[in-house]
Amino acid sequence: QLQLVESGGGLVQPGGSLRLSCHASRAITSVFRGYDMAWYRQAPGNQRELVAMITTSGIINIADSVKGRFTITRDNSRKTVNLQMNGLKSEDTAVYYCNAQQGSLISWGQGTQVTVSS
Repeated sequence: QLQLVESGGGLVQPGGSLRLSCHASRAITSVFRGYDMAWYRQAPGNQRELVAMITTSGIINIADSVKGRFTITRDNSRKTVNLQMNGLKSEDTAVYYCNAQQGSLISWGQGTQVTVSS
């Protein structure tokens, strides 16, 4: 399993942008490459939902609710996955979690709060 550390959350006005980063601080590069990486989010009273995923081979899946606004990328050499969020809306307010999965091995970060409000 990976130890995941997220950063980049905060308060932003509607229409603004944020970039979330997730770093697998203790993994070696070859191990990180073997994990599918994803971002999930959970708003108060809601279930955790998938926002975006990028597989080991670079295949990307983006939730319809954020398609065209959010972009996920990974940098295997830096053991990092990023979520670029543009055109933020109030409904994007949630705690965002980084996720790593390889078969039955699943790791979660501690979460980072994103609040979109004027």
